[in-house]
Amino acid sequence: MSLNLKIDKEVFEWYYKEWRRQEEGLELIPSENYVSLAILQASGSILTNKYSEGYPFKRYYGGNQFVDQIELLAIERAKKLFNMEHANVQPHSGSTANMAAYFALANFKDKIMGLNLQHGGHLTHGSAVNFSGKLYTFISYGVDLQTHLLDYDEIARIADKEKPKIIVCGYTAYPRQIDFAKFSKIAKECGSYLMVDMAHIAGLIAGEVHPSPSLYADVITSTTHKTLRGPRGAFILSKNQYAQAIDKAVFPGLQGGPLENQIMAKAICFYEAMQPSFKVYAAQIVKNAKALAKALLDLNYDLITGGTDTHLILIDLRSKGLTGKEAQEVLDKAAITTNKNTIPNDPQSPFVTSGLRIGTPAITTRGMKEQEMEQIAHLIDQALKNKNDLVKLEQIKEKVRKLTAEFPIYPNLLN
Repeated sequence: MSLNLKIDKEVFEWYYKEWRRQEEGLELIPSENYVSLAILQASGSILTNKYSEGYPFKRYYGGNQFVDQIELLAIERAKKLFNMEHANVQPHSGSTANMAAYFALANFKDKIMGLNLQHGGHLTHGSAVNFSGKLYTFISYGVDLQTHLLDYDEIARIADKEKPKIIVCGYTAYPRQIDFAKFSKIAKECGSYLMVDMAHIAGLIAGEVHPSPSLYADVITSTTHKTLRGPRGAFILSKNQYAQAIDKAVFPGLQGGPLENQIMAKAICFYEAMQPSFKVYAAQIVKNAKALAKALLDLNYDLITGGTDTHLILIDLRSKGLTGKEAQEVLDKAAITTNKNTIPNDPQSPFVTSGLRIGTPAITTRGMKEQEMEQIAHLIDQALKNKNDLVKLEQIKEKVRKLTAEFPIYPNLLN
């Protein structure tokens, strides 16, 4: 893969440093991953040059006869992979996909139910600073404040009282499996649409290590990165009866020309996720997350819900006398990338937080397994215990470099 960015030496300098950072550091942000070379190449392919407003065989520009076939491949593969009747692969991001789903199913000011952001929901699930909270009347539900688990009886009570147009499930910082059957029952009993935002767990669903929402959801939104290990982008799945409304909401409702280079990359992503090896990968993500959680528990860290069933772990740092912001910054100095995150009923602001969110998709892609998880837990612990010792942090950073050198992302490319 030619690095023609060398033409622009100024930008290439920063690009090269970022490449080094990814290769030499531990990527523990659960929403990040490493794509295959095929997906990298598709993202930077000549499809970047093509405008394709509209849908296959219904374009507003000429010259799309081959682009149409690529987009159709992506559509058919998405439908097959997730066992849904309709797919739209044009959304540029998860937020756009969620907005399109709301546009298709509800009117402005209608009631929508979503998980409180502080309890693990997403900005687009009703945050007051987001379009979702501004355009719709969001009713929040939360997790049980003792167990930090979803309380389905309480969710049903709120839904029965409020009668929302849409109930949203699927989260950004909830480490346990979601019972889609229970959500479906709740939605049907109060006359609501069930929308599943599976952005974080799409790869686990494709790999059959998390229950699928396909039998229960009216509409499913997702990103293609994260556990699905595809390009940055999104897609929407639905029952046939909502297909026309979804498509109109995406185009012309929200977007103009789709990014056909990214749609090509999505097609490859769906193909890769259909391979038997992807099931092995998805299973290892969960094994690694459980092993990392156990190692952290053994080191006396408090974990929200006491562990994980998925790819992510949420650490409550209050007993360690640390904020999420402080821990994230310390770990950055040791080449361990994480993100600060709120915990249920967090006393800190979202800019500080009491929690740290970590996950295993990216390190699993590198080939790391359970034995490396114990090593990583100790590296995290050592760094946080020596937060003010720059010499120690540099020594830990060197240990991280030695570990990641054993598991290169793109062997022989960075020379």
